[in-house]
Amino acid sequence: MDGLDPVEIYLKSSFGTREDYGEIQIPDSLEESEAVTDSSKCSISEKSTPDSEWKYGVESFHVPGQEDIDDPKFFVDLNASDLEDCEVFDPILTFLNKEGYDSHFQPLYDLSMSFLSSTFYGFSEEEDLVMYLETSRNWAKRNNMSWAHVRCCFLLGRICAKRMKLSQARVYLEEALSAINQGFLDLHLLAALYGNLSAIYLKQNLRTKQDLLLEKAASLITCLPQHHFSSENELEVLKYVFRKAVIVNNASLESRVCFLIFRLLHQLGRHDEALPFLERLQFLLITSCSQTLNSTTSVLPILSYLYDKKYLPHVALSSARLCKTVGMKTLPSPLWRVAVVMQNLSKIMGCPLKGNYIPAQAAPYLKHALSSSYENGDVKAQRTLCLILAKLYLQHCLLSGAIGYTKRAVELGRWTSEEDAFESSLFLGWLCILDGQFEGACHILMPLLDSMQETDSTTQCGVVHNLLANAQKRNKQILESSKGYSYALKMATETGNRRNQAIALANFGMLAVFCQAYIMAERYFVKSTQLFMDVQGCDDAERELAQVLHWFGNILIPQHRLEDGRVCYELALLFAIKSNNLKSQLSIIEELFNFYSEVCPTTGAQVAYCEHWVLIVQQLRDRQKEGDVLSILSKLYQTLNTDKSLRKALDYTKQSLRISIDLGQHEKSAERWIQAGKLYHLLREDELVEIYLHAGIQASQKSEHFTATLHLYEAAGDVFFHGLKKREKALPFYKEGALPLAKKLEDTKSQLRLYHKLTQLLISQGDYKASLEFATMAVRLGTLVEDPLQELVAFHRLAGVYYTLQIYEIAEYCYLKALSVCSSSIQHAVEAAYYVKVYWRLGDIALNRRKDADDAATYLCLALAAAIEVGNEEFQLLLMEKISDVYGKFLCDGEH
Repeated sequence: MDGLDPVEIYLKSSFGTREDYGEIQIPDSLEESEAVTDSSKCSISEKSTPDSEWKYGVESFHVPGQEDIDDPKFFVDLNASDLEDCEVFDPILTFLNKEGYDSHFQPLYDLSMSFLSSTFYGFSEEEDLVMYLETSRNWAKRNNMSWAHVRCCFLLGRICAKRMKLSQARVYLEEALSAINQGFLDLHLLAALYGNLSAIYLKQNLRTKQDLLLEKAASLITCLPQHHFSSENELEVLKYVFRKAVIVNNASLESRVCFLIFRLLHQLGRHDEALPFLERLQFLLITSCSQTLNSTTSVLPILSYLYDKKYLPHVALSSARLCKTVGMKTLPSPLWRVAVVMQNLSKIMGCPLKGNYIPAQAAPYLKHALSSSYENGDVKAQRTLCLILAKLYLQHCLLSGAIGYTKRAVELGRWTSEEDAFESSLFLGWLCILDGQFEGACHILMPLLDSMQETDSTTQCGVVHNLLANAQKRNKQILESSKGYSYALKMATETGNRRNQAIALANFGMLAVFCQAYIMAERYFVKSTQLFMDVQGCDDAERELAQVLHWFGNILIPQHRLEDGRVCYELALLFAIKSNNLKSQLSIIEELFNFYSEVCPTTGAQVAYCEHWVLIVQQLRDRQKEGDVLSILSKLYQTLNTDKSLRKALDYTKQSLRISIDLGQHEKSAERWIQAGKLYHLLREDELVEIYLHAGIQASQKSEHFTATLHLYEAAGDVFFHGLKKREKALPFYKEGALPLAKKLEDTKSQLRLYHKLTQLLISQGDYKASLEFATMAVRLGTLVEDPLQELVAFHRLAGVYYTLQIYEIAEYCYLKALSVCSSSIQHAVEAAYYVKVYWRLGDIALNRRKDADDAATYLCLALAAAIEVGNEEFQLLLMEKISDVYGKFLCDGEH
């Protein structure tokens, strides 16, 4: 639809970043990580040292599982008659008696004891399996099957340890260890035996037995590159080695043990316990001079994973940001980092990322993923990432960046498929229209239209016609645009697509508005609205319906159809809320606020819509706009002038103040400090008023904008000047703050305004001598501003000061000067009323102060003429009595 952002035609499918962020698999074999990169190869001797083992293991997150191995299974037969038959146990004994290690033994040694369910079956309780293995052990001893004997004892020991029968487990394991011969042929079994038995000795505190065995267990566990944990109890051995490594200050051994402890705890699902050891490993990496950059960064993906598990989004985000995956093929892909960033940003924001919203913080990681895909030669991924970045730039109205990435997507689409190239070109055309490049958009879209074949989708053809018509309309090609919309409407009608019909009609309506044919536009909008109503339930349709109603309201209000326009706006807002379209809500709310503030002023409606306005900008995370709207809302509540409304106004002012301080907006923060001080004054909390006013002035001084500081000094003084008490506190703000700045800036109007205020303030305090100085200065400036009203006010106030000081001759002169400034003929009743008051005062001066009855009679007659003009009969009677009294007492000759 014309004017809307491009709907994500092909961006609606997930680009897979969240799927890439799955469970991190810690490698079971350190050898598998040796071929990570050419730079990570090392000799056999190097691989056997603790210093080199763990480095490659932490880099290998994803290794093939053992799902495809077809392990043998044995039926547990406990018939009494069969227990004495050796042939019954031949299969299991033959299997267990294999010399050395075999991959089918893995379930016997693994941490989860999977042999209980995978290797043996047919038993209901573990006691049955214990009896079966006990009998197998006895037959192995009789037949001198040493490997089977050792393995049966080992399995029995594991089952007993699992059931916390440690003494019995110790007996079995000791028997296995004493019976083993050529144990190095099966290092997994040997390490498991020593590890489990040593852990039991540690738990039972058998110091006499543990010393020699513990050292051997530690060597096997820490130095074997293919060690698989077989028991949780091995953690005790690793902790012992860890303590020893710390004591002897062996950083290499400590690093290896930290990794092994982390891997064991991770396999047990105890992530909280694993985290400190991995953090320690990262610290050792950073402090060790012998580690490479790749080694340092390779731990961070796991740290990020664990922080995410522990719901520490800020730390997880920081770890993901530090990850660098260049040259490390087994680390998660660059898209993995994008997914971590997006996932944890949603946690920080406290709400899931809705729709196709891409947070701005993901931009550097998307760019890194794009550069990696260029290195890998993955054209399809490059195109997808270019489109995602274009979408991100579009979200923030950075159209030049969006167009740049979309152009790259168009070029890449030509290498993948015609459909990809078509969609990318269509998107590019739309972006060019939004950027005002109407001619360029036509050049992009015309070839697309020409390339459409008869077999192509009618809907696609209609989309191109519609989009091209939008560009032509903006390019003032009205006839061509009309034809394009007609084709689009015809194709939508042929396919029965009511939504596309509604879009074409709405665009026709906007074309009519463009041509100022408002009646025709109204008809198109009505038809479009009716069609959109028929396709409810679709978010995109509701989004477009909101826009059509918004346009409809815009043409009704200028025609003075206020009620119809209001209904359109409010319906548009309703559908925008329903479709969760924040940008549409924002524009409609602004229209409604203007309607209720300028067209049909209603304070209650202004407050309601302004509060919703705040919620929208908060969701859009537009901090600057939020501060401005909060400031507007504060002033609205202030106009209600109740104690409760003033409290709310103060709260909103403080919120907007915090935002302006955070954003470094010194001028706005200064204004909001002053506003807060004013509200405290209205709430009669006088102890805080001056603090806020001075804070506002200090904030303004930081910006070094002297004009703004001048107005803020004056505004601070006005807080007290217009108040009912402590008006004298305005004096320093005017006299010591604003007035020197006004003189420095040579701002005559501000100086004059301040002189008037200072005069009035000092008169109210009874300091007439001080007020005389400022009143005199006001008269001097009043003659320079070429504003008759200002000159009149200045002479009038000066006359009042002289009158109070009983200097009547000068007072009379000033009053006459003020009257001389007035127009020769009375223009308004207010002007006539002013004449009445001044001539009455002049009559009083002439009669009672100068004792000049002739002048007094003249002034009073002029006052009577002005009173007749005003129509004030009561004052006319008073003046006639006064004039009669003057003539009777002072001018009593026969003629009068």
